[in-house]
Amino acid sequence: MRLVAGEGNYAGDNFPDDLCHAAILRSPHAHARIRGIDVSAAKSLPGVLAVLTGKDAAADGIGAIPHSPDWQGPPDAELRLPDGFDVFLTDNTPLPAEIVRYVGEGVAMVVAETAACAADAAELIEVDYEPLPAVTDSRTSMEIGAPQIWTGCASNIALTCEVGDANATSAAFERAAHIVRFDSRIHRVTGSPMEPRAVVGEYDEDKDFYTLHAASGRGAVQTRERLAVTLGVAKEQCRAVFGDMGGNFGTRNAFSPEFALMPWAARKVGRPVKWTANRTECFLSDYQARDLYSNSELALDADGKFLALRGENTLNLGAYTVYFWPLRKGLSMMQGTYNIPAIHYKGHAVLTNTAPTAVYRSAGRPEAIYMIERLIDLAAEQHGFDKVDLRRRNLIQSDDMPYTNGVGVTYDSGDYTAAMDAALHEGDWNGFEARKAESAARGLCRGRGIANYIEVTSGIPRERAEITVADDGYIDLVVGTMSSGQGHETSFPQLLCEWLEVPFEKIRFVVNDTNRVSVGGGSHSGRSMRLVSIAAGEAVEALLEKGKEIAAHAMQAPIDEIEYAEGAFHAPGGGSLDLWAAAKAGESEPELPKLEGIGDIVNRVGGYPYGAHACEVEVDPETGHVDILEWTAVDDVGVAVNPLILHGQAHGAAVQGIGQAMLEAIEYDPESAQLLTGSFMDYAMPRADNMPPFKTVVTEVPASSHPHGIRPGGEGGTTPALGLLVNAIVDALSDYGVTHVEMPATPERVWRAIQAAKQA
Repeated sequence: MRLVAGEGNYAGDNFPDDLCHAAILRSPHAHARIRGIDVSAAKSLPGVLAVLTGKDAAADGIGAIPHSPDWQGPPDAELRLPDGFDVFLTDNTPLPAEIVRYVGEGVAMVVAETAACAADAAELIEVDYEPLPAVTDSRTSMEIGAPQIWTGCASNIALTCEVGDANATSAAFERAAHIVRFDSRIHRVTGSPMEPRAVVGEYDEDKDFYTLHAASGRGAVQTRERLAVTLGVAKEQCRAVFGDMGGNFGTRNAFSPEFALMPWAARKVGRPVKWTANRTECFLSDYQARDLYSNSELALDADGKFLALRGENTLNLGAYTVYFWPLRKGLSMMQGTYNIPAIHYKGHAVLTNTAPTAVYRSAGRPEAIYMIERLIDLAAEQHGFDKVDLRRRNLIQSDDMPYTNGVGVTYDSGDYTAAMDAALHEGDWNGFEARKAESAARGLCRGRGIANYIEVTSGIPRERAEITVADDGYIDLVVGTMSSGQGHETSFPQLLCEWLEVPFEKIRFVVNDTNRVSVGGGSHSGRSMRLVSIAAGEAVEALLEKGKEIAAHAMQAPIDEIEYAEGAFHAPGGGSLDLWAAAKAGESEPELPKLEGIGDIVNRVGGYPYGAHACEVEVDPETGHVDILEWTAVDDVGVAVNPLILHGQAHGAAVQGIGQAMLEAIEYDPESAQLLTGSFMDYAMPRADNMPPFKTVVTEVPASSHPHGIRPGGEGGTTPALGLLVNAIVDALSDYGVTHVEMPATPERVWRAIQAAKQA
């Protein structure tokens, strides 16, 4: 309600006294050496306070951003590196001093009295560039003779690895009756949150202290630590303060260069400095996502039993090694929910002259599910199987749980067959033929799809919850996550309302300020509710134990006879003490504890949400236009804390997947490496009027891997959407002989697929 009423507080809403503004000059070249920068004209413009370059930053000790390029981490598959191979990690300085590596990378910063003045001055900076050869495609970048992007990485391959059992997989393929091959690209997209990146930096010279106002899915604690490292100071000299966040989806989990540049600029000019990206800057310099090539093969016996899966995945990192997570998590989930005994994949993470890629909703898992679900439909079409029966025959069964997949990841619990059956029933799968005939009578092609999915969610394993009964009648709940629309300030206090049996309005939710929050991993990989619930549960237990000690002392009763119910401690005989009275009693006696509880946990156990989605589409064969007519989503979240929020997240997640499958695409010119999709004129976004009605079903098979049975619930719809939609479109066009449409399945691509099939 607060956000709907216009009472949000976003990074751009901060206006400290004596505020000045910054603008970033960005490189027009994808790869170039900086031979010199002339800032004299910019400095002479009235109102300009400073013009800063990469050399200035280096002279002031500004270092590289400490990203999270972890290439291995439980509960993901074990990635094996070739003998003698060293993972290559790049140095991502906020302003490069010598070489730029993608169009839109910042090369200089102007600080001025107004944003307009700063932008005008940036236009006056003259940079002497020596253009260098550039490459945008990951497979081309791996070729011998491709432009070298980083000294020390001659192959442009930052990581190469393998998972699974190569010998067992080869043996299974040798005895297979059927082999299906599918090669595809899960193309690049960008997050496009409603709120553009905005940063305010402050510096207190007397205290030598930096303050950052921004928003990141990594949370205030993680951002503060990265700020300190980049600035080259102790973290005790930094504070991160976040307000609300107008969208994230993962691409804003990484530390942006401007997060360090604005506090540094504030120190240089002695005033708070603000920067707000325009939408063009967002397209150029936001962290982007996906961009994976996969070549995969599925082996089946004569009865359609899956024997083995193998292939090669190639991830485009862009210019910097920000995250390997999409590659490694995708390799962990290539078999999806199916019992495939032997698996072997190679994986490569490759540098190119494009904006860096980061995590994006369900990073790596939509790519994996897309590949396996397309392979299954192709197998059904090529070898005469029914697509539903083929899936049912190979689904992992509930009594096989826990189940360890072919690359060593152990799924906890679930009923995958029941989820698929629910999606088929709710989507009226059996009534499809009548609807198809009705569409055909109107000259349209109707198709349907079904897709099963599973995710592996982990993230930073440490989380902390602090609960304090305050003397003003509230209970403070302090946690270290960062909401970007998941409803944390509703669902997290709900836990305390249930466990402490107090009214919702009595809970004061405290987040996003390192003056209050000491530990926290932020929000990514479905970790927020999963880990906060464990930490908060431990904090509640600690608080109640202290409360019983206080109540026993105050009411002169044995501690083991004190009971807690309905917000109060009760003693035999009818005496009671509510939480706030107990807190006051604890404050009045020095030997009694303060009424608070802390849960500080480290949990490396993965979460495995799963489900099944079904949809129907209608295709106009004359134009290639696709309408999604029905969408049924069955998502299992273990135990649901707030079903209403989960249904909303299911809608949003599905829309995000639909956007990639049908509309959104970041494209670079392969010759010039210029961004071709730099505005919403070129980058199509899903809108309410072209989305289908969603039928969402939340099922609850308690997660055996979680003490409260909770699974993450925010990424499910995105994960199956890519494969589901392409399967449905191809099904609609099967009478024409269309076997595949590459994403995004725009009307032009669909029309061209029809024409090519007709000619063939």
